[in-house]
Amino acid sequence: MFQRALAGLALFAAQAAFAAPPPLNIVVPSGPGSAPDIIARLLEPELRSRLGQPVIIENKPGAGGIVAVMAAKNAGSPANTLLLAQAAVVTVTPLTYRAAKYDAERDFEPVAVVAETPMLFVANVAGGPKTLADAIAQAKAKPDSIALSSPARGSIPHLSAELLQQATGAHFNTIPMNQSAQALQAVVSGDSLVSVDGIAPLLPLVKAGRLRALAVTSSRPLPGLEQLPLAKDTVPELQVSGWFMLFANKGTPPARLQAINAAVAAALASPEVVQKLQATANYPVGGSVADARAFLAREKRLWAGAVQRAGLTPE
Repeated sequence: MFQRALAGLALFAAQAAFAAPPPLNIVVPSGPGSAPDIIARLLEPELRSRLGQPVIIENKPGAGGIVAVMAAKNAGSPANTLLLAQAAVVTVTPLTYRAAKYDAERDFEPVAVVAETPMLFVANVAGGPKTLADAIAQAKAKPDSIALSSPARGSIPHLSAELLQQATGAHFNTIPMNQSAQALQAVVSGDSLVSVDGIAPLLPLVKAGRLRALAVTSSRPLPGLEQLPLAKDTVPELQVSGWFMLFANKGTPPARLQAINAAVAAALASPEVVQKLQATANYPVGGSVADARAFLAREKRLWAGAVQRAGLTPE
């Protein structure tokens, strides 16, 4: 009897040793094929390989990102749940939606800043300004005479337009649309003379000669897009980007954070991953856990100030 019990214990231990590890769930606040989804799937192989866990991408769009953030925050397996969220979901939604009962610094542990996507100001080819400096000068000379379209109230492009005004004293007639396609159509047709959005939706029309690129808000020339003027050369303060950041639940052990951060760094060191990011107008960032924590604090201050000065109130 005793020997059979020992044998049973040995078998149980052997089975446990070979039991499959629990999956790592990455919650994404948008649907399949979106930028956050693409980035999560680019990270998946390195996370799976280095952490020794299967990785599951959970797409949870809805309510400006609130659905995904709350799902990650209240996950049944917090040690094996990550959140990959974009800038607006992290920094703006909590200030503009009453239902957003979260704070990224309070409720999560920053793991890594994965990638950034600078904003691009463009103009109507026929009647729009020739340069960003021209646009500013016209908006100062005749306040509200130049319509500046952007996608969605409280979006990073919309707030970038507000930051442009705040930095220069120019007064554009800012018109947040319901989505990128509407803002794009408005500037192509001439209903607005200037527009701002992430690079990806605008670049094909710039290359086709249907829109004029005024300035990109990156801190440096972008690989393959070195011909784009830099906004900082006209407005030094205008160095802003949308971005994608990986978070773990609050209380995740530091060693676990470091392991995930190392897997992200390995992915961003891959030329194939970098190439795929750049194909979607996203650019790798990386850095340590401490870098991510400091970055989050800076970005929260930046966009909170923009929201306040733009007069946006919670809905």
